[in-house]
Amino acid sequence: MSAPSTVSHTRILIGLVGGAAVGCAANALVQRGVVAAEPVDWVVRNLARPVGAVFLNLLFLAILPLVFASLALGVTRLGGTANVGRVAAKTIGYFLVTTALAAVIGLTLVNVIKPGHAARDLRDGLMAEFGGEAKEKLDKAKKKEFGVQTLVDFVPANPFLALVEKDMPAVVFTGLLVGFALTRIEPHRAAHLVTLLEAVNQVTEVIVRWAMAIAPYAVFALLFSTTAKLGYTLLFSLGAFVLTVLGGLAIHQFVVLPVLVKVLGGMSPWEFFRKSRGTMLTAFSTSSSSATLPTAIRCAEEELGVPKRVSNFVLPLSASMNHNGTALFEAVTVLFLAQAFGKDLSLEQQLLALGLCILTAMGMAGVPGGSLPLIGLILVQFDVPAGAIALVIGVDRILDMCRTTVNVTADLTTAIFVARSEPGVEPPALHSSSPLAGEGGRASRTGEG
Repeated sequence: MSAPSTVSHTRILIGLVGGAAVGCAANALVQRGVVAAEPVDWVVRNLARPVGAVFLNLLFLAILPLVFASLALGVTRLGGTANVGRVAAKTIGYFLVTTALAAVIGLTLVNVIKPGHAARDLRDGLMAEFGGEAKEKLDKAKKKEFGVQTLVDFVPANPFLALVEKDMPAVVFTGLLVGFALTRIEPHRAAHLVTLLEAVNQVTEVIVRWAMAIAPYAVFALLFSTTAKLGYTLLFSLGAFVLTVLGGLAIHQFVVLPVLVKVLGGMSPWEFFRKSRGTMLTAFSTSSSSATLPTAIRCAEEELGVPKRVSNFVLPLSASMNHNGTALFEAVTVLFLAQAFGKDLSLEQQLLALGLCILTAMGMAGVPGGSLPLIGLILVQFDVPAGAIALVIGVDRILDMCRTTVNVTADLTTAIFVARSEPGVEPPALHSSSPLAGEGGRASRTGEG
């Protein structure tokens, strides 16, 4: 990794730790009456949150054009229906396996630890404090129908409207459709649009570099905003639940995914984590797989050596569908809330919850807090009030940061697995100081099979 990148990652880490420390200190001073709450609230509202919002907006600004252009180019570079079908099958198969493993880990831990039993005394207080916010989230979720209409909406009547409304599934479908169409027209005609799409990718890369220039300060602001409001006391109040989620995420992050990187990707887990740490820090601080996508693509190509034809196709799909950490969190949260409300789910009900968690995790938007309304919709299947999500809203921001890190790490392992399984690509473990194929993170013609 180059020196500038190392400095950038170090600064982001300093901003992350500094923001958390200063925020917790401010919250503690307010709780003890040493400092009035109003000045801290003013700083959060008028300084910290705006700086964090500008950073996130810069990243989100690049997301939809990047997803569209990357998928269209990815399909074009794969060069036909047979190649795309092969890569897509491996990608989605990997999604299903890793997401199911994560959800099973969550269910196992919550059955062993039973964190919901400890939360019964806190239930009424948390419902009173966060019930209004829970209702607001659920009302927004209920406006969106699930079922056949969801599948119909994947095909947008107006792709420009899909871009405006940030409808990620419709943008993904449109990008794939344009890519397939480009492989069916005369090459000299397709070349003009391919050049334009490549320019769109390059423009988004520049915007992301500008955003990352302010990342250390924005990360400080984001962490300060969160910890100054919540502090650490609520984490202790829901300690059993928080530790269950974090324990499951740690097992998946540091045991399951490294094994998959080694066995299926042929890469040293230590090397993988060393080269991916900047992307993981971005995921942790933004709490968004989508916002981290540009950084993940750059990391995959320049650090992990994934060919562009693979990264352009796999990673946008991963950001949209591959949410391992979210599936684990949903599984733990559903059973935790059922326990807190005195509902002991049978094995059959738990298996149903497992399936629903996998499906909703793969279908949710990669944005901060996107899983909570979906958990509410799952709860009603087991006679637990949807508003029960109020119990976990207070600690969700911290847990969201952790599960997003797992989501993005799983995305990168998917790209490594698919890249290694493609013809002409050598295992990265054999070339730890150079990319999988080609020069400077770009796929060579040999690597493109």
